[in-house]
Amino acid sequence: MAEFLQRFNVLKFGWRLLKSSHAGAGKQLYISYLSSRSYSNGHNLFGLLFDIDGVLVRGRTPIPAAKQIFRNLVDRKGKYKVPVVFVTNAGNSMRQTKAEQLSHQLEVEVSPDQVMLSHSPLRMFSQYHNMCVLVSGQGPVLEVAYNLGFQNVVTIDMLRDAYPLQDMVDHNRRPKDMVPPSKELPPIEAIILFGEPVRWETNLQLIMDVLLTNGKPGNALTTLQYPHIPVLACNMDLMWVAEAKNPRFGHGMFLVCLESLYKKVTGCELKYEALIGKPSVVTYNYAELLIRQQAESLGWTEPVERLYAIGDNPMADIYGANLYNRYLQSCHRTRALMQLKGGGGGEPQSQPLEDAHEMTCAEMGGVTGVYGGEEPLPMGCSSILVCTGVYTRDQQELPPDPRHTVTEHQIFHGHRDFRFDPNLTQPSFMVQDVKEAVELVFQQEGWPLE
Repeated sequence: MAEFLQRFNVLKFGWRLLKSSHAGAGKQLYISYLSSRSYSNGHNLFGLLFDIDGVLVRGRTPIPAAKQIFRNLVDRKGKYKVPVVFVTNAGNSMRQTKAEQLSHQLEVEVSPDQVMLSHSPLRMFSQYHNMCVLVSGQGPVLEVAYNLGFQNVVTIDMLRDAYPLQDMVDHNRRPKDMVPPSKELPPIEAIILFGEPVRWETNLQLIMDVLLTNGKPGNALTTLQYPHIPVLACNMDLMWVAEAKNPRFGHGMFLVCLESLYKKVTGCELKYEALIGKPSVVTYNYAELLIRQQAESLGWTEPVERLYAIGDNPMADIYGANLYNRYLQSCHRTRALMQLKGGGGGEPQSQPLEDAHEMTCAEMGGVTGVYGGEEPLPMGCSSILVCTGVYTRDQQELPPDPRHTVTEHQIFHGHRDFRFDPNLTQPSFMVQDVKEAVELVFQQEGWPLE
């Protein structure tokens, strides 16, 4: 974890170099930096990031192509041929549970260390771990929160029990006859939104109570305190695909409701301290660490050069992988220019280098800065869109020009705080299913698959 935290030390000096340096010598050094990455085994090393819903399964049903290709991804002893990590925006379970489900569905062994849920990066947000936090979602939310490092956790059910008069939408759940007395809870200092709840009206009401009372929902509302207490949200997917023929509401839809309610009631924008899960950069940083760990477990001694992210959702999987790829390029340019500055050559006299694309705090996932460690980074991350989930060829025509983006009539389905950059929704490759995706990757890299 210390290694992960080190990556996010703010390198203001690096950003200044990237903005102020000139291109000639800087570009030459960057090219030298890329060409210096050679591998003794004769070919590049790569890792695979798999989305789950719509790529490998639809609800509880495995996609046949997934079972077929995973037979080829492992050897006769069940050992993976390349590092594999499953990156899902689901967040209402434990990693162990998800790994067991995947092992059964794909008929290969999946370790919890290969599974990354939307909330997994919350392990690094240690500044909130000792706060009293309200958690929202479904499934074992209390166990999930404790497992992530949170010490003082309040669930929505605990809040309902403490303040029985505050959940009033469902008449059948209103207190009958004698109203039980309220129980005092410690002031809530932050809100963690793991995923879509079962009863949206209950969670929306009680979360609003906490926001409007500055963490003291038992108190009467007086003067609005703004900014409100910190809100951290996992999983921004507007929609996802299960067994139903059409996509279903995701946690992103719940966030739209909460944002709209807060704006309607207060006139102010709901603010997030962190938005994690795909497409945020912090999610892919964390996934890359897991890839590196998997590479080490396979006995690889050389760095993974390229990642391939396979997904079905243009606004989550493809946008996120492309955003991460853009981030990696900025990191490599920054490192190259810092090496140039450190070489004592002075200011290169040439054309100015274009400014790097600066990520917003939301795009970063609530963490600012660039890589601070000296460990090798992947040179890039390619995105592969499959047509078995949110995006299907049946519902949408492919763009006649591959340079055109794959979007739903240019409607932005991403989160409010992410900028709509059509280029980021354009996949590096588009295939029918995950089998074609993996075969394409191995062909690109010159690896035998069978």
